[in-house]
Amino acid sequence: MNERRFPAALIFGTAVVLLWAAVALAAPWVAPHDPTRQDIGNRLKPPSQDHLMGTDSLGRDTFSRLIYGARPTLGLVALVAALMAPMGLAIGIIAGISGGWVERSLMGATNLVLAFPPLVLALAFVGLLGPGLINAALALLLTGWPAYARLSRAETLILRRSDYIAAAEMQGITGFRLWWGHLLPSCLPSAQVRLALDLARIILAAAALGFLGLGIRPPTPEWGMMIAEGSRVVFDQWWVAAFPGAAICLVSLAFNLLADGLRDRADPRR
Repeated sequence: MNERRFPAALIFGTAVVLLWAAVALAAPWVAPHDPTRQDIGNRLKPPSQDHLMGTDSLGRDTFSRLIYGARPTLGLVALVAALMAPMGLAIGIIAGISGGWVERSLMGATNLVLAFPPLVLALAFVGLLGPGLINAALALLLTGWPAYARLSRAETLILRRSDYIAAAEMQGITGFRLWWGHLLPSCLPSAQVRLALDLARIILAAAALGFLGLGIRPPTPEWGMMIAEGSRVVFDQWWVAAFPGAAICLVSLAFNLLADGLRDRADPRR
């Protein structure tokens, strides 16, 4: 019974995410070196006792930069997740309840955004707004909400015709009370699974923006930027790009396992 209530994928994914979050918060105490301190005499050194993951082309400690790089990456994910899902859920529920021209207008805007590849649209937004953490978050937010709008609208259309909602309306529950107390809780389980999957996508998109120089500005360490710097010497000094790449893969895998575990736990057949 405990395995069904808390699947192994959910436990492992949650543990990895919480571990990285704790490491990011404790970066000043965990990192052995200053992540921005340059030491040209130690440039491109292989992993050793002094530098567990080697150094980059400017002699900066890769392990320390990897730890500090978790801060902007996970911070970007948290910021986008905190805004993207509520925005999409609100738009979808309003469209499902209102109907008519309101629904057509909101769903038309949703379909328009969905017509473009998310990463290409995010690159266009960042190109217009300029590089930076906030601009990258806005770009990913503006390209990620339509999926939640479509999901919550579909759930709302089903619930709107149900006896459950009709009974609530007969008791005088309308407007915001109906939206908050009856429609939103019914949309949350599927939205949680979708959000956990999207967090892995946001990690990859943030790394792509950093790799292209459209994310966090140097010298602040960021995983995508570290991979871009290491790609120039990847065949001779593999550790510069390999370790941040492995961190991105591990966190993305953790979010995917977290989503899989949430789906299994929310499945009524289990």
